[in-house]
Amino acid sequence: MTDASSPPADISALSFEEALAQLERIVAELESGQAPLERSIDIYERGAALKAHCEKKLEAARLKVEKIVLGQGGTVAAEAAEFN
Repeated sequence: MTDASSPPADISALSFEEALAQLERIVAELESGQAPLERSIDIYERGAALKAHCEKKLEAARLKVEKIVLGQGGTVAAEAAEFN
C-alpha cells in the first residue's frame, strides 16, 4: 500500500481504487485539522493530483462503456453510450 505522502510521480501507476483510497485518507487527515501546515499543504497537493488521476480513469472507463441495443428483426448490437 502506498503512503499518502509518497511522491506524486507514482500516481500514474495507481489503479482507480488505490488512488481513491489514498484520496479518502488525505481528506480525512485534512478534515481532522491535526496535520501541521506544511504537511497539510503537501498532502493537499497530492490530493489534487490524485483527484485528477481518478477523473482521468473515470473518463477512460466512460469511453469504454457500451450500451446494448435491439435492432429491427431482433438483432443485438453494441453502440457507444451517450452520456448527456
